[in-house]
Amino acid sequence: MSVTELVLKSDLLLLRSITDHDIPVLWDLIYGTNEPEWKKWDAPYYPLEPHTLESYRSHENARKERLKFGEPDSRLVIEVNGMIIGTVTYYWEHKPSLWLEVGIGIYNSDYWSGGYGTEALHLWIDQLFKSLPIARVGLTTWSKNERMMRVGEKLGMKLEGRMRKCRIYEGKHYDSIRMGVLREEWNYWRYKKGSFN
Repeated sequence: MSVTELVLKSDLLLLRSITDHDIPVLWDLIYGTNEPEWKKWDAPYYPLEPHTLESYRSHENARKERLKFGEPDSRLVIEVNGMIIGTVTYYWEHKPSLWLEVGIGIYNSDYWSGGYGTEALHLWIDQLFKSLPIARVGLTTWSKNERMMRVGEKLGMKLEGRMRKCRIYEGKHYDSIRMGVLREEWNYWRYKKGSFN
């Protein structure tokens, strides 16, 4: 594989590249339940793409193969006390202009509202600014996912766009929310928080 493997640690959690041994665990967390609770908050207006264990394994291997040599892995597991609870990702909205977006999924609801999402994205965004020549990191969510918007705010992200009533879920309209942080804002935020190293 051409992917550069990653391991990022804090006192609270570990982010690391996905191994073949992780695939069954991730598959069960993501696809092992009909109508999983996490999907009600993670872009529920898009249907969950069905996968068998083997098609999911192929999908993950293909994702790694698409990365260019030296690029950081684009998806890491979030691990707490040796247990996988979710993933962080990045994707290119428009690679020629280095427009990058991040995402997070915490599939185990026991770990919601415990600071794990904020800490995972803190580590992830910091790593992306260190390893890629990007000027900005973006995050897209929707107006019902207030927890995700609070995470963005805690990490110094600014509301950059609100597309009103463009998402429909369970018969109701919601806004699409775009947040982002510039490299200089991130460095200032880290310095203010005392995590500048």
